[in-house]
Order: sequence, then structure tokens, then C-alpha cells
Amino acid sequence: MNCGFGKFLKEYLEYNNISQTEFATRLNVTQKHINEILNGKSDITLEMAASIEKITSIPISFIINSENRKYVTNYLYNIYGTEKNLNKELKVKFPFKELEDRKWINFQDITNPIQNYMDIINFLKVRNLEALDKIQEKTLFKKNGDNFNKLSLWISRCDELVQNQKVNEYLVENFYFLIDDLKKEAYNEKFNIDKIQEILNNYGIYFIVEKALSGTKVRGCFRVKGKHPAIYNTKNYSGKDSFYYELFHELGHCKSDYNVAKNKIIVDGTDEQEKRADRFALNTMIDEKIWNKIECNYSEENLLKISKENKIPMSFIVGRLAKVGYIKYNSKLYNKYKLL
Repeated sequence: MNCGFGKFLKEYLEYNNISQTEFATRLNVTQKHINEILNGKSDITLEMAASIEKITSIPISFIINSENRKYVTNYLYNIYGTEKNLNKELKVKFPFKELEDRKWINFQDITNPIQNYMDIINFLKVRNLEALDKIQEKTLFKKNGDNFNKLSLWISRCDELVQNQKVNEYLVENFYFLIDDLKKEAYNEKFNIDKIQEILNNYGIYFIVEKALSGTKVRGCFRVKGKHPAIYNTKNYSGKDSFYYELFHELGHCKSDYNVAKNKIIVDGTDEQEKRADRFALNTMIDEKIWNKIECNYSEENLLKISKENKIPMSFIVGRLAKVGYIKYNSKLYNKYKLL
């Protein structure tokens, strides 16, 4: 059994020649209570930890962390029996090498399964891995398509990154001003993700682009953090058109599913939600009336004319043509303009 902070407290008392009885008197508790703490049989409350810090000058953070490790260790032994069984389970569920290589998690001792478990739950911001079941219930995603453990790691990574972003107040009435500013930015030849983030932050929306973990199919997700919408996109895009399509898709969720996202993380919503977000993305990138003109004549000369007159990026036009099958993604026309 892990004795938690009790082990360190026992060493402190012995080193300073303080008896259990004397220390109990200083804390105004019974000697029996101190003995139970020293042997890990009694948990240390926050109030008790604060009192011990005052008497010993041992940081309360160290006391709490030691007690937490005791809880986790005893909890894991109760479930898995041995560290070998725990290690086997963790290796199946989590891509340690990829997490290390990307520096998402700084594993304190990669050879120690219990420490690995604690590093994982600290990164995920959960009490234990069983809490992921509750989070999964609040996440809309294709349960037969994505590994939820990897998906939750990616979302946690994005949650971590947005902490560095400063955003203005989000006002629903400014939504279409945001859309106009994004479309103006899209028409610029330079593809600048930092500028796109700046625009979204100015309108009160968190925005992160982070590569997903290998083996997952996620392209993006929408959630609400406090009162602020948050859009997380992966780097799974081949050109400017596919990047903006996913961005406008998530903004479609922002427009129609904001209230749902206060309690749910939307990775893949219901069929109705996804179709609605798709329609919003397509119509935002190219108005339906303009699209009708494109369908009638998609010669390069006509497309360039429509692009210039309506300030629509050529990447949006050739991307839409490829999406509906009028041209191929490997065609000369698509590859010539996919980034413009």
C-alpha cells in the first residue's frame, strides 16, 4: 500500500526528533490520528494539509500531490492487480511514442506505469480514466469511426493551446461581419492561418489548428468554453479550399448549434446538424446564384472572370467543381488554383 504523504512526514519527524505525541499536540489532534496518517490509513484533508504546512513549512502542493499519488496507486492496484497489467492496458489505449515525439506530454518516468497513468490523467484533466466515459457521453462523434482515447487527447491538446489566446466578447449580432472579414481574407493570395486566428479571436472565438493523432479521422470540432465558441481544426487539408470549407463548416455549427455545444463537444453531430453545417459552408464560400453561373460554363476564362467580379478565391471555385465531380482533384485546373 502507498502511504502517501505519511511516509515523508514520518521521515520529517524522525529527522527533527519530534515525537508523534508532540506533533499531534501541535496539530491539536489525537496521537492515533497522526499514527494513521503516517501509515497511510487516514486521508489528509485540505485543512489538515494547510495546518501541516504552517508547522513544518512543507509546501501544501507537495502534501496534496503525495496524497493524490497514494489515492491513484491504491486505486490502480485495486483495478489491475499489478503494474504489468496496468502497463499493458495503457499501451493498448494510448500512443506513448507519438505523444512523446510531439511533446504533448512530458512523461516524468516512461518506465513507470503508475507515473504514466498520472501524466495521462493530468493532461486530460480528469480524476481517472473512468471519467472519460462521462466525457464520451457529452461528445458527439462517430463511435464506429474514431478512437475516443486519441480524440480526447487531441481535444485536450487544443484546450491547452487556446489558453494562450486572448479573445474579445462574442456577440451573435456580429456573426456575419465575421464571415465577411474571413471571406475578404480568403481572397488574399497569401494563405495566413495566423491572420485567420486573429480575426476569429477579435470576434470572440477561440481557434486552433493542430494535427490529429495518427489513426484518427477527425477533421475538426466545435465547442463552447464559457461563453466563447471554440473551433479546433486539424491539419488534414490539401488546399486553401478544404481548409476554409472545414472552418466554415464549424462556423455553421456555431451559428446553429451554439446552445447544444454548451453541453456537448461536436465532432460529428447528428445527420441534420452535419448537413446544415455543410450547406452553410458551401453557400458561404460560393453563393448559390453564382454557383449556377459556374455550372453553366466552367472554362478557365469564365472562372477567372467570376472570381474577380465576385471576389471569390479560385481555390473555392475549383474545389467545389472537384467536390461535385465536374473536374478531378488531380486535374491541371484544380492543382493550378487550389492554393489561390
